[in-house]
Amino acid sequence: MTILRALRSGHWPSLIGAWLHFEVSFMVWLLVGALGVLIAEEFALTATQKGLLVGVPLLGGALLRIPVGMSADRFGPKPVGLALLICELLTVLAGWLAGTTYLQMLGVGLALGFAGASFAVALPLASRVYPPAHQGLAMGVAASGNSGSVLAAFFAPRIGEVLGWHLVFGVMALPVLVAMVIFIAVVQAPHDGATHPRIRSWWSRLHDLVQQRSSYWLCAVYAVTFGGFVGFCSFLPIFFHDQYHLTSITAGSLTALCGLAGSMIRPFGGYAADRLGGVRLLPLVLASIAMLVICVGWLPIESLAIPLIVAAVAAMGFGNGVIFQIVSDVFQKQIGAASGLIGAAGGFGGFLLPVCFGLLKDSTGTYRSGFLLFAGISIVASTRAFLIARRNRI
Repeated sequence: MTILRALRSGHWPSLIGAWLHFEVSFMVWLLVGALGVLIAEEFALTATQKGLLVGVPLLGGALLRIPVGMSADRFGPKPVGLALLICELLTVLAGWLAGTTYLQMLGVGLALGFAGASFAVALPLASRVYPPAHQGLAMGVAASGNSGSVLAAFFAPRIGEVLGWHLVFGVMALPVLVAMVIFIAVVQAPHDGATHPRIRSWWSRLHDLVQQRSSYWLCAVYAVTFGGFVGFCSFLPIFFHDQYHLTSITAGSLTALCGLAGSMIRPFGGYAADRLGGVRLLPLVLASIAMLVICVGWLPIESLAIPLIVAAVAAMGFGNGVIFQIVSDVFQKQIGAASGLIGAAGGFGGFLLPVCFGLLKDSTGTYRSGFLLFAGISIVASTRAFLIARRNRI
């Protein structure tokens, strides 16, 4: 009942609109990854080309998060959110009608970055329609829309096997249209003009952020946790298919399980960080990620590899919650700009993961090298976090 009262304290229809925007956008953002096996088979792609194919949407999202966040602050989240949905609709239609070559699909993937930028609209919208005492809950509800990765991974391969992967993009236009109609109908535009600072004010806050050393460290660790989460959710269908010879449907189902674990555990990461301290907890989380990824990197039998991968992605989701608890503590007066900057770093980390996995697979002949590289980066991040925790400062 307490949670229900908290949800009623703000404009809950706008919260539903923000959640739906993020949910559908996350489905669109990771659609190429979910269809990666089918697309790669049609174009006879190398491992490097596969990694670039599924990584490009993540790069597009990383590049757009900051300018979209600036636009949402200046013009309001409702018109900017509607513009993003229109761009998503045009992009999935292009994937359906024009994605006939590998280069064209790279272009479609880059344009899918508009969907990845939904983060910079949905979370500010959720926070602005709730009083300060309940903004954390509202943002948590909106952020749970990253479970759209689960829906994409589970349903897209199944539809693709029956109708062909091109038509999956056409089918995806339907939920985008529904989200657009509901978003227009239920979202309340904030009336407080103070919530729409000028662009130069946004740039000023962003400039202040990049002057702080803690910004770089938090960007780096979020590139490991969130970058790992979206990177693996994009690349795992290809990995499961290539390494364990699973069908695209089975590989998609297992990827959906990983995405579900990483999405559902994120709020618990924030809760644990509230209780124990995010700076103290983060080194353990990063060390756990490294250990699990090392175990996966030895490419054990399928029955052992699957639970290890699920646990690794869950640990990344837990780490995402921990890091944003730290962000909320350190940047209390700059949370919007900080979320945009750090979120962009996470998306860029997600882009690098499948690209590096593909390059290393082609150069070494095994996916083991990619897992061990990611584990090594996680160990470095964990060591750095431990040193910062010992100093008790960021």
